[in-house]
Amino acid sequence: MSVVIDKTDKPAAPRPAASGPSRWAAPERPAWEEEPSKAGVAGKGIVLTLACFAILFPLWIVIVTSLSSKKTIDATGGLVMIPKDITFVAYQELLSGGQVQRAALVSVGVTLIGTLFSMAVSVLSAYGLSRTGSLGHRWFLMLLLATMFFGAGLIPTYLLVQGLGLTDSYLALILPSAVSVFNILVLRAFFMGISPELIDSARIDGAGDWRILWKIVMPLSRAVLAVIALFYAVGYWSAWFNASIYLTDQDMMPLQNIMIQLVQKQERPVGLATQINTGQLSPLAVQMAVMVLALVPVAVLSPFVQRHFKKGMLTGAVKG
Repeated sequence: MSVVIDKTDKPAAPRPAASGPSRWAAPERPAWEEEPSKAGVAGKGIVLTLACFAILFPLWIVIVTSLSSKKTIDATGGLVMIPKDITFVAYQELLSGGQVQRAALVSVGVTLIGTLFSMAVSVLSAYGLSRTGSLGHRWFLMLLLATMFFGAGLIPTYLLVQGLGLTDSYLALILPSAVSVFNILVLRAFFMGISPELIDSARIDGAGDWRILWKIVMPLSRAVLAVIALFYAVGYWSAWFNASIYLTDQDMMPLQNIMIQLVQKQERPVGLATQINTGQLSPLAVQMAVMVLALVPVAVLSPFVQRHFKKGMLTGAVKG
């Protein structure tokens, strides 16, 4: 008689839980998402503090020096770090009329008109290139891309501007640098990221391209439009090279060129030159005051557009 032995496996007893964290246990989240240590937080704070100090300290010196009297500047032997005998004489003389005030108005006018013109051309070009079925879409895109790698150079550009009769005119400060291909490509990428169904529904309702661009595309692209407009505005406000080669009339020079002349002591406005030569005004205070006036518009506009930088630039750069 044979005996059958039951060899069915019995369920293993549960293993006791480890008292400490397992060596091979998978981490709950990636290493780059782990909470930083106290040393890391302190190190980041120190680095950011030093970076802010390196940026703000020179600006502080410029502002304090521009507000210092000639006696204080002469006593310190140059730049002033500690405010003393605060005076606004340099700013009063700069803004009381004359060449500096006229140059500031020229810079403001060129910046406003140039930014509007550049934005109009860039938006229209980007919208046309974002419609893949438009006439000559690929050829125009290749032509724009070629200009990013190949340029005619300074001499042919100057001859072209001279041949068009733009020398000694404000158009010479706008047209040669009116459009940036990079900005057009960023706008195009953002426009291509807009839902095609939304544009198709507008076409079904009878809207044309102009109405779609004005009522749908531009309201949805406020972030990237604000960033690109700031780029153009800062470029026009800070530009000085075009004025130095295309303008010969001193009264047409923008503020940046006047600032270069004051800093390099090439030429000084008549009223300021008299006060500087007679010792009533410090030339260093005038130089610092002009620098502050040149920095004010950018410093005022940047915080209002700062919140659009991440959405405008990153989204426009990766979509499409």
